[in-house]
Amino acid sequence: MIIFELGCPAGHRFEGWFARAEDFEAQRQRRLLACPVCASGEVEKIPHAKIATAEAPKPSPAPALPATAVPAPTERFQAIAALVRQVLTVTEDVGRDFPDEARRIHHEEAPNRAIRGVASADEAQALLDEGITVLPLPMPPREDWS
Repeated sequence: MIIFELGCPAGHRFEGWFARAEDFEAQRQRRLLACPVCASGEVEKIPHAKIATAEAPKPSPAPALPATAVPAPTERFQAIAALVRQVLTVTEDVGRDFPDEARRIHHEEAPNRAIRGVASADEAQALLDEGITVLPLPMPPREDWS
């Protein structure tokens, strides 16, 4: 898993998690990425550098962002909790059958509906490579969510 710091033209900064470095560009070209704050599809990697030195590195101050760009920790937690509740409310849990069921839906062999389940990073990437839109969410497993 590789994590990139991403941003949009409105100055919102967020992380993107990808199985491989090439996946960012592939998903961006297919317009699968969007800012979680303003939904802008103009997502770019924010460059950063790591410089190896013999001395202990001195932390550099983070660039200042507008107060509205980064929600307070409580607001972020509430937003994430709301997203999880929404996903759980509007999706059907298909468990470990997720990759197969997503393919069946894509090929119109099963009813079109929103599903959630479990897939490895390789399985999710294979679905994306096949043109099947999936959104990997790092949600902790909870037996009572179904």
